[in-house]
Amino acid sequence: MTLTWSTGAVRLLLRTDDDGPVSLLSLRPDGPPDGPGVPLVEVQAHGHGRFPGSHRYADTTIGARLRYRDHSASADELRVVQHDDATGLVVTSVFRGVADVPAVTAWTEVAVTGEPVHLQAVTSLSTGAFQVDSGRAVDELDLVHGDSDWVAESRWHRTPLREAGLVPMDPTAHHHASRSRFALTSRSSWSTGEHLPSGALVARDDSWALAWQVEHNGAWHWEVGETVDGAYLALLGPADGEHQWARVVTRDQPFTTVPVSLAIARGGVDEAFAALTRQRRATLRDRRAPELPVIFNDYMNTLMGDPTTEKLLPLVDAAADVGADVFCVDAGWYDEDGAWWDSVGEWQPSRTRFPGGLGEVTDRIRSHGMVPGLWLEPEVVGVRSALARTLPAGAFFQRHGARVGEHGRFHLDLRHPAAVAHLDEVVDRVVRDFGIGYLKLDYNIMPGAGTDVGGLAPGDGLLGHNRAHLAWLDGVLARHPALLIENCASGAMRMDYAMLSRLHVQSTSDQQNPLLYPRIAAAAPASVLPEQCGNWAYAQPGMSVDEAVFTLATGILGRLYLAGRVDLMDEGRRALVRSAVDAHKALRPEIAASVPFWPLGLTSRPGPWVATGLRAGSTYLTLWRLPDASPDVALPVPHLRGRAVEVTPVFPLSAPSWSFDWDADGGVLHAAHGGTAPAAVVVRL
Repeated sequence: MTLTWSTGAVRLLLRTDDDGPVSLLSLRPDGPPDGPGVPLVEVQAHGHGRFPGSHRYADTTIGARLRYRDHSASADELRVVQHDDATGLVVTSVFRGVADVPAVTAWTEVAVTGEPVHLQAVTSLSTGAFQVDSGRAVDELDLVHGDSDWVAESRWHRTPLREAGLVPMDPTAHHHASRSRFALTSRSSWSTGEHLPSGALVARDDSWALAWQVEHNGAWHWEVGETVDGAYLALLGPADGEHQWARVVTRDQPFTTVPVSLAIARGGVDEAFAALTRQRRATLRDRRAPELPVIFNDYMNTLMGDPTTEKLLPLVDAAADVGADVFCVDAGWYDEDGAWWDSVGEWQPSRTRFPGGLGEVTDRIRSHGMVPGLWLEPEVVGVRSALARTLPAGAFFQRHGARVGEHGRFHLDLRHPAAVAHLDEVVDRVVRDFGIGYLKLDYNIMPGAGTDVGGLAPGDGLLGHNRAHLAWLDGVLARHPALLIENCASGAMRMDYAMLSRLHVQSTSDQQNPLLYPRIAAAAPASVLPEQCGNWAYAQPGMSVDEAVFTLATGILGRLYLAGRVDLMDEGRRALVRSAVDAHKALRPEIAASVPFWPLGLTSRPGPWVATGLRAGSTYLTLWRLPDASPDVALPVPHLRGRAVEVTPVFPLSAPSWSFDWDADGGVLHAAHGGTAPAAVVVRL
């Protein structure tokens, strides 16, 4: 039997036979009526492992025993219930979708009707639909996956599945499926500290693609493997093998996995991430993002954590002069002795840095019509802070009865009411006393596997904290609905859509070298909505005009995130910054409705030319020429093939060193730059 459910842009086809588990066969609206499938849910539990044994989240004995019980459907939700007679587990797969968005969100709910079951892993979803929908064999599919690291974020790769790790073998001769896989895992609480929770499977000929993201602010795992029937994709949050996670499910204590999203597209990499972009925009909880205020932040290549009234007041005046809407005072505003790293936690304004009070600075910000902002790192307490002694022990992460310490900090456990009360007091106080309307929330440590307070597995303690953290953010925004919040974790080490469905801006990197930032900024829209991509633009008085244009252009087609010593600039250089702000502001409505594309390829080997584009009412392109680049480059723009195209500079408005020639038949823009590198330009096609 088959079950179908559709939102219009996707149609889920599920097999519900009596002699096998439910399988998600297809998401394609015009897909085939049947095909090979894998269990929709895989469950690993004590006493119930895999057959055959492997490291994979496939072939679990419970997953194979699950049988369809019933389902319920509405216009925007499908719930499919399965049961396992041997354990008494009742497993519900939930799918939600939005009309005309080619994607669904999914998760798994686990309950039990009998004795407790000790879970070790539960997939949010497992499917081989990409193979059915593409009509391609494993040998004809490519995997798109991303790596990330501090100041080296968003590095994407495209690898044939066979080269990625799905080794061909003869399952008939060996009587078992392959045990190989390609797997990526995020450990601890930096969800994007090593790898990215998004990916795509793409037909080699770019005719069809399936993209996904794991929407969790902590540990996750995804893998692609191969069974007897074909390849599978498994998406899950924390698990025993990778994250020291376990959970006992009882009649009174069910379990819900982390959510994931799947998006489908007719096309290749660009179309896959365009579909995922539409899904991200559809699931935003706060609809104010299209306002896109321009933020000036005093940290990056500016005051670098050393703010004082004397330094800030002229910077505030200059930021207002170039058109900033928000001025954020970054790290150091609470520092009394110059050694604040391991003493933070109380978040009281420094008396030595602000002799007249921090209010003197925030009043100056408001006098210019700007919104004042502050940097906070809420989840940490320095080991020298008084709070480390006054908060109860249960308010901190612990392992084996001792606090978890990392880089001079203890980690708050937001499952504890005292930790939440402390952070609520801090936020409410700075909003009340200083009129703060913008918070930059940073996060610079990782607490390892988690916390075992309460006898939990450390990974389950971390999961509980992760979810309590999201609940705390929801509470903050409910109390302060006008507050804008930036998501930062040593740049972009927690760049996930558990956080970004709630928060408004994502810092895309801590990269301080303007020559290294373009590749990060260009790739960021594969992970983050363009209107949330906070790309630093830190022009400096000592830069040449071309160098200043180069760094300012980096922010135009995202969320222009200003920094730099604009207070020390002459009027000519300040006018250049002002023109960048004006150009960005004029584009904000289109940025907030756009999808990204990459004329030189998201997954191409890095070269001396970098390009990224947005498709909205018009097509926009940012082009960076790095040192040692040839003077010209060919940029495929296939969605404009066959059309007449006029190229108009957006920033800078006058770009005499640049020339462009459009090949309509080939859909290729030929760009040439007659000056010296580095150089950059933003154009409208």
